[in-house]
Amino acid sequence: MTTMADVARSAGVSVATVSHVLNGTRPVLPHTRQAVLDAVEELGYTTNTLARSLVTARTRSIGLAVSAISNPYFTEILQGVEAAALEAGYSLLIADPHDDPEHERKVVQLLHERRVDGVIVAPSADPHGLLAYLGRHDVPAVLLDRLVDGAGTDGGPRFDQVCADNADPTSRLVTHLAGLGHRRIGLVAGRPGLSTTSERISGYRSGLAFAGLAYDGRLLVHGDSESAGAEQATEALLSLGEPPTALVTGNNAMTIGVLRALGAHGLSVPDDIALCCFDDFAWADLFSPRLTAIAQPGRDIGARAVHVLLERLAEPHRPARTVRLPCAFVHRTSCGCPSPSEEGTPS
Repeated sequence: MTTMADVARSAGVSVATVSHVLNGTRPVLPHTRQAVLDAVEELGYTTNTLARSLVTARTRSIGLAVSAISNPYFTEILQGVEAAALEAGYSLLIADPHDDPEHERKVVQLLHERRVDGVIVAPSADPHGLLAYLGRHDVPAVLLDRLVDGAGTDGGPRFDQVCADNADPTSRLVTHLAGLGHRRIGLVAGRPGLSTTSERISGYRSGLAFAGLAYDGRLLVHGDSESAGAEQATEALLSLGEPPTALVTGNNAMTIGVLRALGAHGLSVPDDIALCCFDDFAWADLFSPRLTAIAQPGRDIGARAVHVLLERLAEPHRPARTVRLPCAFVHRTSCGCPSPSEEGTPS
């Protein structure tokens, strides 16, 4: 096996210089750096990751724990995390906590035992065990998509967090529907306990208030963030004496369940009932009608989570922070508008 010493001899430099080039630990003159890289290519040298981790106490690996990886939104986040990690020279270990608090803590513990340098986690609705483990073992961590209450010693967040804006975009969907004349606007909200659910409910209520509409608790149902739950929740809304004339769905999986329930009742969108959804996805533009939606910057969220984690590794004692990224309002026709006029406008 080719060693770093072999590369140094071939390039006519010291082993320390080869190390600095490969690890980026010190600036090296351009011609010297190129000589080292040419020698690496010619000799087929590969870094001994295990040996380096024994010396540096770093494995240059990141653990990612995200439920429902099959969800297009989380798939985009995964792509953003993977691309940013690869660019920074980090490998990625992935686990699915299945939105189960006990399993969540176990998979994060397994990632930690694999000696990842840090973890990125989309927490469940009951993350107490997870947070206790991260805090007890001082694991560098970034919470993704879903925020967690619990102040640090300075009154700010205890952990770094990266997510999309939720309340204002949901409010915009509601006010858009109200502007089209709807007075009974329902919300199919996500799983209780998730910050995304509570923030979108807050946005729904503020949108109603801004439009001068009274809040009616019967028009807010929970679809448990999944298709089957949303289908049942929509059935409950349609069974009301005065069912809603417009619906807002809390995520893309629930949009599928809502459409299934509406189809079972022979209701046409938007002729019989208008529909707007939180989460855009690749085929939203292929539905008939085309779905008016809030598009989250999934890849940017994933990439930013990696950058925040690397900043945490570089500065372990800096105050934790919460980063929110803006969404986009994608105006199509399921809301009842004849043609899109604001497609891609930032929310």
